Amino acid sequence: MTTLPLAGKLALVTGASRGIGAATAEALGRAGAHVVLTARTSGGLEEVEDRIHQAGGSATIAPLDLTDGESIGRLAAAISGRWNALDYLVLNAAMLGSLAAVQAIDPKEFAKLLTLNVGAQQALIAAFDPLLRASTDARVIAVTSSVGSTARPYWGAYGASKAALEVLIKAYGEEVKNISSIRAHIVDPGATRTVMRAKAFPGEDPATLKGPETVAEAILSLIQEDAPTAHRIRVG
Repeated sequence: MTTLPLAGKLALVTGASRGIGAATAEALGRAGAHVVLTARTSGGLEEVEDRIHQAGGSATIAPLDLTDGESIGRLAAAISGRWNALDYLVLNAAMLGSLAAVQAIDPKEFAKLLTLNVGAQQALIAAFDPLLRASTDARVIAVTSSVGSTARPYWGAYGASKAALEVLIKAYGEEVKNISSIRAHIVDPGATRTVMRAKAFPGEDPATLKGPETVAEAILSLIQEDAPTAHRIRVG
């Protein structure tokens, strides 16, 4: 009997109800990891969980709002009560917000965007750091965007949040690399067929874009590689 490469490993994937998050959760499940799925609503999570089970994998759903800091703490407590370590933390959940000139950014929406795209990511790392340190080969994977490194007109709000996320992940990776087995990586999916992409580019033909499964396979490969911390990849 062939042993799956991630057998016995535990993964947590945020934004796992659709798109890149769902595809990544399914890829990790097929590889043998038990996957904890989080998103705001349970419907999509249940569908992803069913697909993982049908493929022979195992998963647990945890519907929650990541902008509620207390919910992240409760999730960490629940997971630590059942498992001794977290091997893979995939930070995928994000919101696009409205595309607008910098001077026209809505302050309330911008605050909400930063809360999810940056604040919640820091809260997740803080809550799960003890479980990640308990792993023998932990990975934190943050999903970013090209606008986080290259400014684009009208993308200032979303781009700023992704730039902040990248710095946060790189800093965390440097902080823990010599005192733990944790390695932090950044994945830029590139143009991918997702709901967020359709919202940003409504006139684009989705048939011309790669599917989220391609990004998921790249994340799975990165997890299995001996890549240094702060390694950043772009999926072509």
